[in-house]
Amino acid sequence: MTTLPDIPLPSTIRSRYVENINGLRMHVLEAGFETRGRPCVLLLHGFPELAFSWRKVMPALAAAGYHVIAPDQRGYGRTTGWDPSYDGDLGAFRLLNLVRDALGLVSAFGHRHVDAVVGHDFGSSVAAWCALVRPDVFRSVALMSAPFAGPPPLPFDTADAPPKPKAEDPVHRDLAALPRPRKHYQWYYSTRQANADMHRAPQGVHDFLRGYYHHKSADWKDNKPTPLQGWTASELAKLPTYYVMDLARDMAETVAEEMPSAEVIAANQWLPDSELSFYSAEYARTGFQGGLQWYRCGTSGEFIPELQTWSGRTIDVPSCFISGQQDWGIYQRPGVIEAMQKTACTNMIGCHLIDGAGHWVQQEQPAEVSRLLLAFLKVGGTGR
Repeated sequence: MTTLPDIPLPSTIRSRYVENINGLRMHVLEAGFETRGRPCVLLLHGFPELAFSWRKVMPALAAAGYHVIAPDQRGYGRTTGWDPSYDGDLGAFRLLNLVRDALGLVSAFGHRHVDAVVGHDFGSSVAAWCALVRPDVFRSVALMSAPFAGPPPLPFDTADAPPKPKAEDPVHRDLAALPRPRKHYQWYYSTRQANADMHRAPQGVHDFLRGYYHHKSADWKDNKPTPLQGWTASELAKLPTYYVMDLARDMAETVAEEMPSAEVIAANQWLPDSELSFYSAEYARTGFQGGLQWYRCGTSGEFIPELQTWSGRTIDVPSCFISGQQDWGIYQRPGVIEAMQKTACTNMIGCHLIDGAGHWVQQEQPAEVSRLLLAFLKVGGTGR
């Protein structure tokens, strides 16, 4: 087995592997491991991130008395046991199997429950389903950057109604027909060529990720989010190109347009090149397909029937939402942030938008994220 380079971590965080987690050898970052019996907090990253994305908040949580675990999730980083091919089993990446991964990891560490599961970006979806499906184990949930609208509904009161054909969503056709033709990034991410476009980006993986992280951060000054009025082409076209792309461009070309200058890169405090180099080395090694499989599960619609098992269920454990104020992600699906607060979560303690942060909130503003998480754990957890 190839020896992988050390991870540039604070001294209070260690890197380790846990075997036999739902078929995976899971790579985990761990803090607060010095004494047994601590309450646990589980941190779940998004795309294109890694457990490493939590390096700045883990020490503060551990110092407050928690055992903090952050895995490279299925499809990512140093976790192995997943199929990297486009034609592999998509079902392994569906949300309920990702919940099973989280459950297995918590159990392997000897915890019957966690005080909180915290998810960022796509990890927010996994965290939400953890809290929805196993509230006995995941006793509170902090969702970050990606709001949760609740489980998909079942058709209702249709026994005596004439059957309706499944409505086709016209939005993709309408986006392509705009005067400036566009496409939605999640459906692009679901295409066969998306991984190669990024893994073999003309600018190289490192500069691709630099452009991507910059474009979605508060450093990109045009990130001034406002709610959209609906799921229509004309409204979605207001989103930046990292969400609604030019039809003829791939993601590497899209972010290359917004590549920051050498001076801006040198001045970056929240993701200096030395730290970005860890991400770029990992993604150069693994490619992006593992993370892209998650998007394909969503866009395919194949796993909606399974999720409808929880139709009408709400997240009833204490919950909170944390995002960057300069993050368009909170509005990319119109009405979802409102639905999360009104119907999907019945015990939402706070909804926080942090100024000076875009999409990478726990990396851009880690002190404020740590403060908010600890305040939430005090109210929503065991009161430590």
